[in-house]
Amino acid sequence: MTQINVREVVLDILLELSGQNEYSNILIAGVLDKYDYLDGKQKAFIKRVSEGTVERRIQLDYVLDQYSKTPVTKMKPLIRELLRMSVYQLLFMEHIPESAVCNEAVKLAKKRGFHALQGFVNGVLRNIARGRGTIVWPDGKKDFAQRLSVMYSMPLWLVAHFTKSYGEETCEKILRAFLERGTVSVRLDERLSSQEREMLLASWKASGVQAQKDPYLSYAVSLRGAEGIRSLAGYREGKFAVQDVSSMLVVEAADIRPGDTVLDVCAAPGGKALHAALKLNDTGEVIACDVSRHKTEKIEENRARLGMENVSVRVRDARERDASYVGKADVLLADVPCSGLGVIGHKQDIKYRVTEQSLEEIKVLQKEIITNVIDYIKPGGILMYSTCTMNPGENEETVEWSCETFGLEPVSMAKNLPEVFSEEAKNGMLQLLPGIHGTDGFFMAKLRKTGKKA
Repeated sequence: MTQINVREVVLDILLELSGQNEYSNILIAGVLDKYDYLDGKQKAFIKRVSEGTVERRIQLDYVLDQYSKTPVTKMKPLIRELLRMSVYQLLFMEHIPESAVCNEAVKLAKKRGFHALQGFVNGVLRNIARGRGTIVWPDGKKDFAQRLSVMYSMPLWLVAHFTKSYGEETCEKILRAFLERGTVSVRLDERLSSQEREMLLASWKASGVQAQKDPYLSYAVSLRGAEGIRSLAGYREGKFAVQDVSSMLVVEAADIRPGDTVLDVCAAPGGKALHAALKLNDTGEVIACDVSRHKTEKIEENRARLGMENVSVRVRDARERDASYVGKADVLLADVPCSGLGVIGHKQDIKYRVTEQSLEEIKVLQKEIITNVIDYIKPGGILMYSTCTMNPGENEETVEWSCETFGLEPVSMAKNLPEVFSEEAKNGMLQLLPGIHGTDGFFMAKLRKTGKKA
């Protein structure tokens, strides 16, 4: 078998990502599947350096521009990515010898046809290796926003956006949380006995996975070190589902009752729809829809594994009216398309792709969906609106527009959510923040259809 150079694998990942044709989490997962035969340390290296180089790009470029006569923006794409991934190793992976980082980078430059730039690559990296303890970072007292932008690798305009919305202190907590090595949240089947839950947690710990019970929900657990979720005990048997706690809280807030008809119009991969089905306790119906067969297949796969018989899965575009759904839903779940700012911790390249213009454009789509699905809700029924973002324009402003346009009224979620959220949730809206609540950045609103026209 041909010897695989893991640094070259990382380089190719970064070059492909530079074309912005695929999100990093999807591309990296696909590459790791392709090289599944590599040992655990090699796969961990590929994952760590690929993800780290993406998430720290602004900080890495800041350092490179201090030590390179050629600005990062003027470098050949391959040399730029090679230097970025090498500087990441020098600054954030201290167990790797400096000589190995520098030597392997030079070898890769030569192998990929850049013979003339070997000296450049070597000189820049060795200078950074020698001077990394004395790098001059932006002064937060002189320019707080610039320091946050560099130290947390967040575009300056997004730093300004979060600061305007939540203040400087909370902004920094959010940015710090985005860079923390992530955990995976899972929802245990609520029908499991306490003994069965403990046995499941014990088996995970025995396999080297750190499992921590959630402070908000008794059936939620955060996992660290669980690289292969599908291989964990209980997965095939449907004893748990991968789902963020913020998403679980939406279903709790909805207060779904046995016999209800629940319609999820943007359901993939099915977390909330399948959680709602569990709340129905083998009664009622959940209709889970999404725009493509590719998306609904994921819902169907999870539905079958979790054994939810009261869920039907359908391909439907939430922007296109389906007369058969009019007046059908006691609860309508609308986790609408959004900018995704709340999940940057999982999908780091979102912060480089989103623009101020795209924040405005997505609001148009959200309103189009709400306009189309509002008639699906029974009089007196509930719309649970949610997004995985932290942008008031997509959240509070869209909710206010929906209430004014369609005569909806906010409903307090205080009695359905953990007490810690009761004060914030009284007005029918709740914004969860990374670094503050220990969840993704997530927004939810509970709105009742009054039957009155605005």
